[in-house]
Amino acid sequence: MTDLSIYFQPVSKDFSFEETQLGNQLEAFQDSFPTIKGPGCALISVPEYRGSEQDQLATSSFRAAFYQLHPEANWDKPIYDLGEIKPGATIEDTYFALSNVVSELVKNNIIPIVIGGSQDLTMAIYQGYEKLEQLVNTCSIDRSLDIGSAEQALHSTNFLSHMLLQRPCYLFNHAVVGLQQPYAAPAEHELFEKLFFDICRLGEFNQDFRLAEPHLRNADIISIDLRAVKASEIGATQGAPNGFSAVQLCQIAKYAGISDKVTSIGFFSEQALSSIGGSLLAEAIWYFMQGYFSRVGDFPFGSKADYTKFTVFMDEVSRELIFYKSNKSARWWMEVPYPPQSGTRYERHHMVPCNKSDYDNAMKNELPDLWWKTYQKLG
Repeated sequence: MTDLSIYFQPVSKDFSFEETQLGNQLEAFQDSFPTIKGPGCALISVPEYRGSEQDQLATSSFRAAFYQLHPEANWDKPIYDLGEIKPGATIEDTYFALSNVVSELVKNNIIPIVIGGSQDLTMAIYQGYEKLEQLVNTCSIDRSLDIGSAEQALHSTNFLSHMLLQRPCYLFNHAVVGLQQPYAAPAEHELFEKLFFDICRLGEFNQDFRLAEPHLRNADIISIDLRAVKASEIGATQGAPNGFSAVQLCQIAKYAGISDKVTSIGFFSEQALSSIGGSLLAEAIWYFMQGYFSRVGDFPFGSKADYTKFTVFMDEVSRELIFYKSNKSARWWMEVPYPPQSGTRYERHHMVPCNKSDYDNAMKNELPDLWWKTYQKLG
């Protein structure tokens, strides 16, 4: 593996923890940089805020809380704390460092857990996949759409438009979970529809959290804006009165961890976290790891013997819709056809995670929106 130590400064030695707690289990960069070997997870903090309205470079208190949590018995892969990527002379230097780190870790089957910093760092994570020439799906846990204008410099509120304009573009799909309509400009919403991207609104999530699970399972990169959490829940002096609860954030993190497709995740905050916010962030990371260590390996597909196949003929499109249910996890997928001339480009994207309700609706001759949107992108 390429030497990554040049990008990092060590973790403080001042954290207190007991022998049975995570601080004693993980391998942290203190006196020497750890020898990294996958599979496993790696914590990376990036106190970079120049891509937001904040002018502070505050560090969060999540490590002190995280080190005191207890691992579960089945956490049998290494957990690394690589320390802090120091902001570069320019913000582009920070993006370059983070993208190189992400690319190298993903290539070696290590999941980067990035703790920002502002959410424009999602662009740097995405650029790490560009180096791998890998077509990816992204999912933001966010109250807004963050499309903005690509004519403006890369910012926490327009990183998605910059991702879309990258050439070559490796972004296949983007989903937002937790959208609050007052924070979405009509023009952004209209563009989202034209791009066939996915939205799970906060109200829909509150009614049925299972609606968000396929979007998390379909993503390679998860980007969590902590402003999507109620300000009162995270101990913030600024923020929105509505949003996810602390429990829901941990629930989302666990579902993201369970997904076999997710290979990186970022938690971003544009302001210094209070002790409550730091503790909540530590718990969310813990639940992501709980999900990660509980993966059952049911995507991408191996033997079809591990799945039950369901076929539904749809009059609306005059074709058969094929669904698969995993015998390991009882999770569902839809098969969406793509042009044969595309070769293997869409091989990872034509099996779309879905809910049983999509199959139930197909049985009523109702074409699932998720199938149609994916079919448009594949075509």
